[in-house]
Amino acid sequence: MSRTTPPPEGPKRGRVFYRPSWTEAQYVGDALRTETIGGAVLLIAAVLAIILANSPAADWYASLRDTKVGPEWGHLNLTVGHWAADGALAIFFFVAGLELKREFIVGELRTKAKAAVPVIAAVCGVIMPAVVFVIVVTSMGGEGDALRGWAIPTATDIAFALAVLAVIGSHLPSALRSFLLTLAVVDDLIAITIIAIFYTDDLSVLPLLLSLIPLGAFAYLVQRRIGTWWLLVPLAALTWGFVHASGVHATVAGVLLALTVPVKPRKSVPSLSTMPPDEDVAHRFEHRLRPLSAGVAVPVFAFFSSGVAIIGGGLAATLSDPVAVGVILGLVVGKLIGVFGSTWLMARFTNAELHDDLTWSDVAGLSVLTGVGFTVSLLVGELAFGAGSDRDEHVKLGIIIGSLTAAVIASVILRRRNAVYRRIEENETRDSDGDGIPDWYQEQPDPGSSSTR
Repeated sequence: MSRTTPPPEGPKRGRVFYRPSWTEAQYVGDALRTETIGGAVLLIAAVLAIILANSPAADWYASLRDTKVGPEWGHLNLTVGHWAADGALAIFFFVAGLELKREFIVGELRTKAKAAVPVIAAVCGVIMPAVVFVIVVTSMGGEGDALRGWAIPTATDIAFALAVLAVIGSHLPSALRSFLLTLAVVDDLIAITIIAIFYTDDLSVLPLLLSLIPLGAFAYLVQRRIGTWWLLVPLAALTWGFVHASGVHATVAGVLLALTVPVKPRKSVPSLSTMPPDEDVAHRFEHRLRPLSAGVAVPVFAFFSSGVAIIGGGLAATLSDPVAVGVILGLVVGKLIGVFGSTWLMARFTNAELHDDLTWSDVAGLSVLTGVGFTVSLLVGELAFGAGSDRDEHVKLGIIIGSLTAAVIASVILRRRNAVYRRIEENETRDSDGDGIPDWYQEQPDPGSSSTR
């Protein structure tokens, strides 16, 4: 039930969902606002691509996507669609890597107690969709390379999910928003690990070793707070180029670069530094690049990857393909079982308890919402079956159907409690003394902030 005053200090028991600190709440709010706007642009790009692919302009769309651009050397003569997948998404994964490092160093994942629930939920939210996919494909008689798509329904697209929340006007409490963002960060880490390990077929060691040279130079500069763009951007591009030439998916370069960026302050910096020693460089880079990632890079990828033919038998062929059905059920059922089930088990068999303001229906709604998989799912589908193949087309439509189904179900569940969420939000944002810090964060600490959490 909703409270009009901060909850009293309760027994020293953990909270499955806890209100983040004021500093973290500000960070989460800023990040989610950008992702929400980016999600809206993403939806527009995806819808436009589907319209074009099912209109008289379908040939023009396909021709644009398949046009090759770039020099012949270095394996860089790629199609526009390929550039969107390998180039634009490298920016997305760079931002995800910055977010990941910040969360583990100074954010909600810096302590085992705080990290336990979202990390376990994220891991189970990857495992169970894969299990559901394998069961469905096997039971439907999937043959050949069908099982290569096991990782497709494991990803969560937070921008898409937040766009859904914006459409339904949901006012999720800060505890749920923080959990969703943290889970998505861990989900991105698992996704890039899966891509690097399971979808690298032909590895060339020499280019991969050469990538360490510009990567090391990039790390040397950022660690000394030298943020000069005309030094860092070429080094980042060289790192990306060598990783791409090695056969490892080029988006991995984005994460590697991000993990070299410092978060904690230094005692001193060289005179050439362009930033003070106490600068959170990762946060600065993330703040500047997140709008580019959410508003440009991801929508561009979505535009060139989600154009799939629905009319003319496309839908019927998709629903008869075991892989597409596995993707749909993996996103809708697998994510729910994985995230909700693991969270419930954590509360059932540990000393943790659900936060007073929340109910298990809230957790169920959020769990279904994590089944909105789009960007990374599309990428994995292309890597598994080859961009433009018949099965890849079925996978794309399966991802769209599964994501929309999860979005609708989550909207129904979460919308029911929206009045309660609104009251919680009013309590959390009330600032009676006008000092810029809500009263909730000053009057009494959240029981979930106990070190026993």
